[in-house]
Amino acid sequence: MAIPGTGLAKGLAVTLRTMTKRSVTDQYPDALPALPPRSRGVIALFEENCTVCMLCARECPDWCIYIDSHKETTPAVVPGGRERSRNVLDRFAIDFSLCMYCGICIEVCPFDALFWSPEFEYAETDILELTHERDKLRDWMWTVPAPPALDPAAEEPKEIAAARKAADKALAAQAQAEAQAQTQAQAQAEATQDPGEGDS
Repeated sequence: MAIPGTGLAKGLAVTLRTMTKRSVTDQYPDALPALPPRSRGVIALFEENCTVCMLCARECPDWCIYIDSHKETTPAVVPGGRERSRNVLDRFAIDFSLCMYCGICIEVCPFDALFWSPEFEYAETDILELTHERDKLRDWMWTVPAPPALDPAAEEPKEIAAARKAADKALAAQAQAEAQAQTQAQAQAEATQDPGEGDS
């Protein structure tokens, strides 16, 4: 048979024990939390990389990405060439009242147009305001952290190696062209030199 008041005594004992310990509560919003480096806050759009391929909208399980575009025809680069058409982005919006932050859109984007931003303070009083248009999504790009540094022992990415190889090849071709031009200029200078100067 339990003694009356035992539960109250246990509760008071817990209270007395915790009263002497330091509080671990963060005083938000005065003290902002230290977020881990891969926090999922809001999705940012790097509009210049978007080719309107629609992969993100098709793969989104919540159908919360809205994209509108139109086609523009560019004239031929060379005479006799054919005109080319390209998609131009008119609207890119994400409804964050539906988004479940799965990150599938970021993973499937082949052109690195979508990024995770750790920003999470975008609550609204009206649910309609949670649909962020491309201007707002572009502004979130300023909050996207820089990618982590590569491991010094890691293999160099193929893209960087290919870009370095192409740059080295272009520099070598430029140096060779300059050397040839210098040789030709020197040969012309010697050819135009007055023949009588060597006899005197």
